[in-house]
Amino acid sequence: MDSALCLIVNPAAGNGRALSLLPAAIGALRGAGVQHRVAESASLAHARDLAAEAAAQGEVVVAVGGDGMAGALSGVAAACSARFGIIPAGRGNDLARVLGVPPDPAAAARVLAAGIERQIDLIGASAPGYAEVAVAGSVYAGIPALAGEIANATKWLRGGVVYPAAALRALARWQPAAFTVHVAGHAAHEFDGYAVVVANSAYFGAGMQVAPAAAIDDGVLDLVLMRHAPKLTFVRALQKIKDGSHVGLPAISLERGADVTITMSRDLPAAADGEPLACACPLAAGAPLRIRAMAAALTVLVPSP
Repeated sequence: MDSALCLIVNPAAGNGRALSLLPAAIGALRGAGVQHRVAESASLAHARDLAAEAAAQGEVVVAVGGDGMAGALSGVAAACSARFGIIPAGRGNDLARVLGVPPDPAAAARVLAAGIERQIDLIGASAPGYAEVAVAGSVYAGIPALAGEIANATKWLRGGVVYPAAALRALARWQPAAFTVHVAGHAAHEFDGYAVVVANSAYFGAGMQVAPAAAIDDGVLDLVLMRHAPKLTFVRALQKIKDGSHVGLPAISLERGADVTITMSRDLPAAADGEPLACACPLAAGAPLRIRAMAAALTVLVPSP
């Protein structure tokens, strides 16, 4: 590694797991002779500021936390043309999973020391009156966003199991909603349903294969639309989503495109990478949420073949 690393840590990630994993990662970096420093963030906004400062100093921006932290800092790194790395320390760690970054902190640190560079896509998301923000894995609206709010507020349940549990709680209180999805170059999809997921990679929600065919470096986004069906159908989809077989259910339809606009019939939140989208929290009924592919936007350090 020819550049210093700035490890930006979210102390709250994984209910404090990020801080507990730091010593092992730092030990591996010291053993490899890699120059580094640690910057502790107080919020995602603060973490973005720290990442911008690190990038301005020519450092590699390293997210130590979950998918929310990784998604937020990946956008800053891309905007500043800085290299990016991950030490996974959250409950989901889906971006690390897609990139092959190991969950062990020492092994992830060794990837930073001796890995290779890979160009990957990001997602740009914007709504009227808000600047575009870049995220990494997926943008979603409907039940998945409501479930994310529940999961983030749940402190007593640890690990990835919190996400399906939160989805069931969101389903129990779900009221009908109509979605309109415009994909540039395609006819609009208008339907009553449960969810829209616009995915840059296969996984979300701690290993759920929401979009099995999605690739993080193909310049295209994969859409998963869940149309209206009995609530039991949503439960079946939740059971099948771990291996991606939910896409075979009649209520699920798929689409692909590089530029997507979503509107909903009532005020509902949208989220990305496990965190609420500030521009859609909630998204007002009828307001457009634009989601676009940012091809080859980010240089990230991944394991050598």
